[in-house]
Parts: sequence; C-alpha cells; structure tokens
Amino acid sequence: MNTNTELNFRDPSVVRKAGMSALKKELGTVGAVYFIRQFITGQGDYTAQRDVLLKGITLDEIIKNVQIIDSQQG
Repeated sequence: MNTNTELNFRDPSVVRKAGMSALKKELGTVGAVYFIRQFITGQGDYTAQRDVLLKGITLDEIIKNVQIIDSQQG
C-alpha cells in the first residue's frame, strides 16, 4: 500500500480505495464488509428487495461471482 505522503487525501475516491484496501488486507473481504456494515443504517424492506434482486440466483452462483470479483481486485 502507498505511504501517507503519496496519497491525495483531498480526493475522496483515493481515500475510499486506500481505506478499502487496508480493511481488506487486515480483515479479509468478509471482515471488511462486516466492519463497514456497522456504520450503515438500513432503510426500506430488505427482505422484499432481496427476493426481487436475487430471484433465480443460487447461493453457489453468488459465491462464484464474489470469488471472481475478489480475484480481479487482487
């Protein structure tokens, strides 16, 4: 990871990317997601939204897609 002197902390996208990289490195992908979820408040009906969004998708397909994305991000 870059050192603090190399990062442009005024650019929110740079800060997000560096932060996510640090979280993923220390906690792993799943741990990073659980950490971030602590700071996000939900709204709406998640169960209904999930049923619509995931209709016809199996758990194996979701796992495979997450693994593909994870391997592409290094």
